Amino acid sequence: MLFNINSNKMFFFFILIFSTLISISSNSWIGCWIGLEINLLSFIPLISNSNNLLASEASLKYFLTQSIASINFLFSILLKLILMKNFEINNLFSLLINSSMLMKMGSTPFHFWFPNIIEGMSWLNCFILMTWQKITPMILLSYYLNKNFLILIMMLNTIIGAIGGINQTSLRKLLSFSSINNLGWMMSSILISESLWLLYFLMYSFLISIMCFTFYIMNIYFINQLFIFNMNLLLKFFIFINFLSLGGLPPFLGFFPKWIVINFMMMKKFYFITFIFIMMSLITLFYYIRIIYSCMLFNYLKLKWFKIFIKNNYFMSVMCISLISIMGMIFSTFFFI
Repeated sequence: MLFNINSNKMFFFFILIFSTLISISSNSWIGCWIGLEINLLSFIPLISNSNNLLASEASLKYFLTQSIASINFLFSILLKLILMKNFEINNLFSLLINSSMLMKMGSTPFHFWFPNIIEGMSWLNCFILMTWQKITPMILLSYYLNKNFLILIMMLNTIIGAIGGINQTSLRKLLSFSSINNLGWMMSSILISESLWLLYFLMYSFLISIMCFTFYIMNIYFINQLFIFNMNLLLKFFIFINFLSLGGLPPFLGFFPKWIVINFMMMKKFYFITFIFIMMSLITLFYYIRIIYSCMLFNYLKLKWFKIFIKNNYFMSVMCISLISIMGMIFSTFFFI
């Protein structure tokens, strides 16, 4: 099983899901804040593990950063209620609310907690933090966004997400910087339309779920494990295809949402931003290809007694999901014919 069936964990897992639904369906700012708080308090028991010091440290760090963001959010809501009678867009308030949402999702000026916390988590928790926990802040951000501020932030996100991943040896940190990079693309998609954001988010979640599921099965946390273990070549091939798809290389599924975002940005004449986005995608592809190159070509003869045995049904599921990733471009070209 992907995680041990434990009634407490299942209880908190369902509360985590429902708290997001509370936030995004609420018709008042206070309701959104309550949803965020329930979300925070249900995710901490999922992270913490009394047998693992890193997990306990991660849960404490997560609690501190998220509570600071919540205080900031509540403060800005109360200020707005006290000082302003009607609901007009005010730069100061939009900056306050936007920055607290950015801190919630681990975006650039406040991204320092994100890779550190992910380093102490299991793969399932990493997956939840990189996908589900982004939904509420993103949707609350779209309610009250400051366009110019967001354009600057999304450029910073793509730059830091690309440069931060270059020196990483931990796969969890690598995926966390990749997540920061994709956050920039998600922000640009939410500026275009919410349905485009939903498409991008679903594609990204799909690709991240494959990576987390595969690494969980093989119990791999660092890059060197990829080429020390004597893995099935076909499985290696599928992992690397998913890496390239995550980086947004054209023949794969991950390029499709990025293609739409680039199209819209070119139509709106955001040439400089598009240029930065594409260049930073090239940097992420560079470090993905560097991993692929090392894993495919290095041959550790001394270490060939390490052998991974994967259950056949797991292997087949990874293969089927990866095939969807390969067939992605054929599927996506139908939309543009």
